Amino acid sequence: MLPGLQQGQEKMSKSDPSSSIFMEDEEAEVNVKIKKAYCPPKIVEGNPCLEYIKYIIFPWFNEFRVERNADNGGDKTYKDFEELVSDYESGGLHPGDLKPALSKALNKILQ
Repeated sequence: MLPGLQQGQEKMSKSDPSSSIFMEDEEAEVNVKIKKAYCPPKIVEGNPCLEYIKYIIFPWFNEFRVERNADNGGDKTYKDFEELVSDYESGGLHPGDLKPALSKALNKILQ
């Protein structure tokens, strides 16, 4: 089971709709939920956004694509989770770039 999207939620909860992504969520709902999700910079442990990428995005797409402007390192496609974790822990990948990429990938799956 995936953790909830809010800090301290060990698992998703239907009683708290903001804690998870549902199959019937519209694109805008997914975007808002991920934007508000707990995703502290450089922290991997207990980070629900990274859990979603590890257990949903990588198995579905076999990669994770981050689109960002050149000032922030330019676009990057991660082929494995360990590379993503390394960049995230070092600060090479910021939550401000990770979250929109996660939203986009989740919305592709839900379409």
